[in-house]
Amino acid sequence: MLTRQPRVMIIDDEGQIRRLVAVSLQRGGFDPVEAASAAAALDGLATRPVDAALIDLGLPDRDGLELVSMLRQRADIAIIVLSARDSTADKIAALDLGADDYVTKPFDTDELLARLRSALRRRAPRPLHPAAQSFGDVTIDHDKRLIYRAGTEVRLTPKEYALLAELARHAGKVITHAQLLRTIWGPAHERDIEYLRVTTRALRLKLEQDPARPALIRNEPGIGYRLCEPGPSLG
Repeated sequence: MLTRQPRVMIIDDEGQIRRLVAVSLQRGGFDPVEAASAAAALDGLATRPVDAALIDLGLPDRDGLELVSMLRQRADIAIIVLSARDSTADKIAALDLGADDYVTKPFDTDELLARLRSALRRRAPRPLHPAAQSFGDVTIDHDKRLIYRAGTEVRLTPKEYALLAELARHAGKVITHAQLLRTIWGPAHERDIEYLRVTTRALRLKLEQDPARPALIRNEPGIGYRLCEPGPSLG
């Protein structure tokens, strides 16, 4: 557990954006440091480790996606892309390369802080295989492979359980369609999106209070799914 303020590096070539984010981070209890380029970020990280990085993709000396990959290989830190690029392809690429989340400019600073806190919680040390996890009134007993909703056992098919367990392993994080299909159905099926849609629909019917307005298994259109505590969506 951290005994100091979490240190967050803001990697963006726009000084105004860096200052805005830095002020918001300080207000939220974080220790911000700034870098105007990928080179400056890598130099800074060599001497001053951080707990999280906010990365713009349009850096002057290196594509931000490349930097996401480099940071993920070097350190187990929370990585959030903070970019004006809003294409689905960029979002999927960033998540597949190891980013924890993707926030599009312009952004709400309170939402950014919430996503950052969530990403840091996921990076905190925890048991590799928790015996059970709860999300609202849904409990997953991993040891016994049982699912309960409001205390009543819910029967799932093997594929439904596998999908729910995989989402729970990365709770709060967007998992791309291709990642889920590779893990659950195998590499030969990573383009068979209908498999995933059918299984997700079945899970929602069994676990959501209102399957038409899912609060537990949330969709990131064109990208993937995330498992969340039921409540107001963060995006």
